Amino acid sequence: MKHPKSNLLTTLLLACLSLLVAISAEAAKRPNVLWVLSEDNSIHYLKLYGDKLGSMPNVEKLASHGVTFDNAFSCAPVCSVARTTLATGIYAPRGGFQYHRKSQPANLTKGFKLWTQTLQEAGYYTSNNSKTDYNVTVSPKVAWNDSSRKSTWRNRPTKDTPFFHMQTFGTTHESSLHFKKETFKNEKTKTSPDAVKVLPYHPDTPMFRYTQARYYDKHKAVDEQIGGLVEKLKADGLLEDTFIFYFGDHGGVLPRGKGYAYESGLHVPLVVRIPENFKHLVDLKRGTRAKGFVEFVDFGPTVLNLAGIDVPKIMDGKPFLGPNISAADLNARNESFGHADRMDEKYDCVRTLRVGKYHYIRNYTGYYPDGLQNNYRYKMLAFAEWRELWNKGKLSATQSQFFKARPAEQLFDVSADPHEINNLAADPKLATVVKKLRARLNARVKKLNDLSFFPESVQIDEALGDPIAYGRKRSKEIARLADIADLACLPMDQGREKLRTALNSKRPMDRYWALTACATKGAAASSLASEARKSLNHKNLMVRLRAAEFLGRIGAEDPRPTLIGILNATKSADEALLAFQAVVLFNDFKPTYPFDMSQLQMEPFKGEVYRRVDYLKDE
Repeated sequence: MKHPKSNLLTTLLLACLSLLVAISAEAAKRPNVLWVLSEDNSIHYLKLYGDKLGSMPNVEKLASHGVTFDNAFSCAPVCSVARTTLATGIYAPRGGFQYHRKSQPANLTKGFKLWTQTLQEAGYYTSNNSKTDYNVTVSPKVAWNDSSRKSTWRNRPTKDTPFFHMQTFGTTHESSLHFKKETFKNEKTKTSPDAVKVLPYHPDTPMFRYTQARYYDKHKAVDEQIGGLVEKLKADGLLEDTFIFYFGDHGGVLPRGKGYAYESGLHVPLVVRIPENFKHLVDLKRGTRAKGFVEFVDFGPTVLNLAGIDVPKIMDGKPFLGPNISAADLNARNESFGHADRMDEKYDCVRTLRVGKYHYIRNYTGYYPDGLQNNYRYKMLAFAEWRELWNKGKLSATQSQFFKARPAEQLFDVSADPHEINNLAADPKLATVVKKLRARLNARVKKLNDLSFFPESVQIDEALGDPIAYGRKRSKEIARLADIADLACLPMDQGREKLRTALNSKRPMDRYWALTACATKGAAASSLASEARKSLNHKNLMVRLRAAEFLGRIGAEDPRPTLIGILNATKSADEALLAFQAVVLFNDFKPTYPFDMSQLQMEPFKGEVYRRVDYLKDE
């Protein structure tokens, strides 16, 4: 017979072994993550964020079992840039993918992997249904185990394989509001147009009311789709093993939403349902709201953190949920960075910083009005009606802002002015706030090595092989150009001599940004017209362009001869596209210089140039 102590020891060893096996099994079990995206949605149309007409019961049910984020932001107000940011965790101006409908995709730094690839290497099954729309050279076959319209977590190899699935619903996409006049006249909406509260910068017309009501209907429809997806998860017995993220891929699609770096284009709804079996990973109670600021660069790192995977240092984001992230740390985060560059054929260069209640917007090319022609935008009847009313002089001052040049700086108190119509940047009481935010944003773009300080044509010729390395190599030049550009923010008596020096520089990009700053200041910079004229025949065509814009804007020179010369001389579609931006600016806005297309002998460029050509031919 065995000794009693021996039996006891055996029993204890077996018990310890069983415990270790149980702990090991639990450690091996990792949470699933489901991302559900509705296209073109900002917070401004959801009941969950205060709009009574925007009821989404299934999303609200997710919120009751999770966390609603009051301050979640897309980094860019358009899909391809936003989705590439989600896929990489990198700010687009650093990675060279900041333009929507890219002329050429950017390469990722050698050795860099999308975080979905990292998940795959860690044993996760990754699937995407089905939109990609990336601005980088990566194959969906590499990014995902499966990316297709039939993609689902149900196709993973075993039931025990953890998964990350991304599902996009296009029901609320901008195109859903590209209805015809016959639809407006004959098809009623489920939401009453009479109940709609028209946004303060929109004209209160039947067309705008109908368009907004139709948008609410689309929200209800996509909510039903979301509910159906969650039911599939529940039927598979996976609901309490899966974190569900619901969010919009960028801001809302009504005019001045998608494509524009205001709250309406950047501030997205975000709800994260916390599963019962993994609630210990999150230091937040279900059914609560989080005030901390999160942005798209953070989403990938958050999934990695929930999966127990280290976040690569090359990524710009940081986790906001998961191990080692406390509720206090999350809610202490109060800053987000935004940007808007070319969208289709319409160029812009905007950088924004939301810090607490203040939204600081830096318009580097603010002389281009928000309402400048963009063919796809103006397919929407409400958009077209807005411009028609502007041309007839039938808009209020607030409604007219969209069609006027923007100042170099805008500052909005979002808590008091959620729709951002009262620019406080010139308020003496807030001068210190503006100065601090200007410096803070300037430091951000320098740290990023923001590639938009070079024209897109330069980036294509030189940078896109490895944009991050290129930016690092040119960091000192970028910092200098950022400082020249910010001379537009100073009174002329403080910035004039520095602008004069830059206007006479032998460095083309110094001149380019000095002229851009002068164009932004407009008549206030007219004393520098003689220096600007020296650049009208500069060997760099984009320097000529900026000189023509500045001098044309202040009425000192007819810009058309210079613009025609650029268009007939350039071999670059991207240079031509930027030149056409100036053509449309002067064709449509004062001071007006109507353009004669018959004077062009340019190459038949492909790409977005055709949009400008089609528009000008129809004028």
